[in-house]
Amino acid sequence: MRMQVIRVLLIDDHEMVRLGLKSFLNLQPHIDVVGEASTGKQGVDLALELKPDVVVMDLVMPELDGVEATLLLLKEWKDAKILVLTSYLDNEKIYPVIEAGAKGYMLKTSSAAEILNSIEKVARGELAIETEVDKKMKYHKEHPELHEDLTARERDVLTLLTKGYDNQTIADELFISLKTVKTHVSNILAKLEVEDRTQAVVYAFRHHLVERED
Repeated sequence: MRMQVIRVLLIDDHEMVRLGLKSFLNLQPHIDVVGEASTGKQGVDLALELKPDVVVMDLVMPELDGVEATLLLLKEWKDAKILVLTSYLDNEKIYPVIEAGAKGYMLKTSSAAEILNSIEKVARGELAIETEVDKKMKYHKEHPELHEDLTARERDVLTLLTKGYDNQTIADELFISLKTVKTHVSNILAKLEVEDRTQAVVYAFRHHLVERED
């Protein structure tokens, strides 16, 4: 029985990565690399034009990063099957793109056979998560980040703390009492296991809970 051909689009800003992947995949009789792009925006446009079976996408790229490109592509084409292929193994990269709708997350250090297998799995509609990424996700599930305990209002207060606001200004901004602000700040310090407001602000920036203003 003849194996169905899987049409693949490569999106990566590094030409050598695309060249290496394309050369390997073109050796596979059931894989057809139908296109390649060097930016997230170009990749989304090409994916909508070509409608490949699998989109193999990098995370850090010009114009649109992998998360933005994934969100935009799935908004325009809900059936798109996206496999992330990246060098990054940190939580700040893994969870946003998986939550955005990517069907797989593989590392560029994965073997050629593993990458091929992941493309085949994603083409079938299955999840393809690299072993190290899977371990990290399971660890994260068993050891959640401290800030995941913060309530929505406590996050609001923390955001204003990062702007350097004092308690009274925060109270005025959120239309709550000064006493309530003090309670929220106390809860934030306890939940983040930090000693003062400065450490809470450092924690917020380090874990990308807020973006630094230029």
